[in-house]
Amino acid sequence: MTKDNEEHILHLLFKQFKTGNEKAFEFFFNKYYDHILGFCIQFIYDENEAKNITQESFLNLWKHRENINKPKGIETYLYTYAKSKCLNAIRHNKVKENYKNNTLNKKEQTLNFEVLKSMEFDALSLNELQSLIEKSVNELPQKTKTIFIKKRFDNKKNSEIAEELGISIKTVESHMTTALKMLRIKLASYLSSIF
Repeated sequence: MTKDNEEHILHLLFKQFKTGNEKAFEFFFNKYYDHILGFCIQFIYDENEAKNITQESFLNLWKHRENINKPKGIETYLYTYAKSKCLNAIRHNKVKENYKNNTLNKKEQTLNFEVLKSMEFDALSLNELQSLIEKSVNELPQKTKTIFIKKRFDNKKNSEIAEELGISIKTVESHMTTALKMLRIKLASYLSSIF
């Protein structure tokens, strides 16, 4: 079959697709399904979710077929729709991951508090220790404090902090080293007097 014949057949199928012919839709589904699925898997690394997005892309293509003006528009529509849905899925998963990390962080803080309580500190000592920790964190240099809070309390990765603040990962690591060193010095005398 010559290229001209292929294009002629493609145009005929496209016209039938535009008028709601399911066989023509099936032709384009078979032509693009594996490409769209592979594209989605590359984005989200989840085959089941990628299959759902691919299927949704074709359903929406069918619903909005009157807006497609040429055969090449089918492929463009599918990739654009799938890309948008993959980005939404990535954002949604990131929110879920942040929630999970925050929940774990809160549980860890509660557990740390329970451990301190079980060590038979009296309430005054615990309150003093918490106040001292807060005061020590507040006395860190502003940028070091910001990075320390994002790392320890917001449970963010060094790469996320670097991206948010527009600095390198090495700079984040350097600020964390400084923060931990300063906090160890400030808290050392208090902790040694307890133990």
